[in-house]
Formats: sequence, structure tokens, C-alpha cells
Amino acid sequence: MSDAFNTDCPGRAVFDHVTNRWGMLILAALGDGPMRFHQLRDRIGGISDKMLSQNLRALAGDGLIQREVEPTSPPQVFYTLTALGQELAAHLQGLLDWIALRTHDIVAAQHQHHNQD
Repeated sequence: MSDAFNTDCPGRAVFDHVTNRWGMLILAALGDGPMRFHQLRDRIGGISDKMLSQNLRALAGDGLIQREVEPTSPPQVFYTLTALGQELAAHLQGLLDWIALRTHDIVAAQHQHHNQD
């Protein structure tokens, strides 16, 4: 088992890929099923093509997503979660659900904190 608190832990790179805002949103979006590049970009508001490409490469390198090329003319590329990615996406969905449930409370706390300064 790796120790993410250790600076030499190889899991830290995975942690960085998964917990940045784009990684989380890509994994959560793919939890709904396979998507093409433009579908992912449109689903994830504000992500640039460059950032989407970089994050897809990183997550594929971590074994969390798979790039599938359909032999059509022109070729169609789909991105899907691997079994490992599906397992992780289920955990991330719980976090996203909690954030959606508690956003109002968090925004109220932020507002109160800013008014104390």
C-alpha cells in the first residue's frame, strides 16, 4: 500500500491527476458512459481542448480511462472508463453528490467568513 503523505510516493502523481478539477469532472462525466472528445468538452464547461487532451492522456496513462478508435471513415474516437476508472468514478460521484447537497451551506459559510474580515 502506498503512502500519499510520503513525498516519494508514486501515488501522488495519480492523486494529482484525479483530484484536479478537470480530472474529477472527466472521470465523473465518463461515469455516464463512453463519450467522444467533443462530447466531453461540451459536457465539462470551461475546459479547453488542450487541457482536455492533457488530462485524457494522464488518466489513460494511469489506467483509468481507455481510448477506443472505431474503424469508420473518418475514425471515431471514444473515451471510456476502465474497470479501475469505474471503481474510482463511483467514489468521486459520492463526493460530487455531497458537494451538490452542501453547496448552499458552504457558500453561506464563505459569505459569513468574508464578512468577518
